[in-house]
Amino acid sequence: MKIAAFDTSSKALTLAILEDETLLAQMTLNIKKNHSITLMSAIDFLMNSLDMKPTDLDRIVVAQGPGSYTGLRMAVATAKTLAHTLKIELVGVSSLLALVPEQVEGLVIPVMDARRNNVYAGFYQSGQSVRPEAHLPLAEVLEIAGVANQSVTFVGETTAFTEQIEAALPGVSVQPTLPDAAVIGRLGLDLPAQSIHDFVPNYLKRVEAEENWLKTHQESSNSYIQRL
Repeated sequence: MKIAAFDTSSKALTLAILEDETLLAQMTLNIKKNHSITLMSAIDFLMNSLDMKPTDLDRIVVAQGPGSYTGLRMAVATAKTLAHTLKIELVGVSSLLALVPEQVEGLVIPVMDARRNNVYAGFYQSGQSVRPEAHLPLAEVLEIAGVANQSVTFVGETTAFTEQIEAALPGVSVQPTLPDAAVIGRLGLDLPAQSIHDFVPNYLKRVEAEENWLKTHQESSNSYIQRL
């Protein structure tokens, strides 16, 4: 199975082409750039470098969230368009799980900066989720990590939080990591294909405009999105 996997949910853009679990080509750009301009040209570049055509692909695997609202919308729209146009399968995987390096023992907590000292956080052990991913204050994540009866490693967008993590949890391991499209592709290899029509980003948090709207409106089936 030939797979195109990508993630634009953060500052970094990562893209990979795989055949089953074998990585054929990969590109990661860790620069503040408009991913909507870069992604399709990057896909074209990698495909051309491999002498492959889009019609050679069997599956699209995309980081479905959480992360940047704009980045997630763009990645999901691109993935759905490619899957629909090429009539191939579409699968989504967690943007947080894509930050977890292989062979890290104990509890691994990938984090993404959600602003105002909040984070998107996951909790994984041996590649398996042991607690639901969530949008949380960093202080709450540190409390959860503090009661874990095992080694704890923070990964992902840790740079802005390293000082707070090390002050609260002396001796904890902190490893900044970038999303890895090869990991995303392998994670999505054996997952069941999802409905292209129903596929949406996993934000984990309402957009700010919706939160402001709900301050003066009662939440119901007639939601902010439906109103718009």
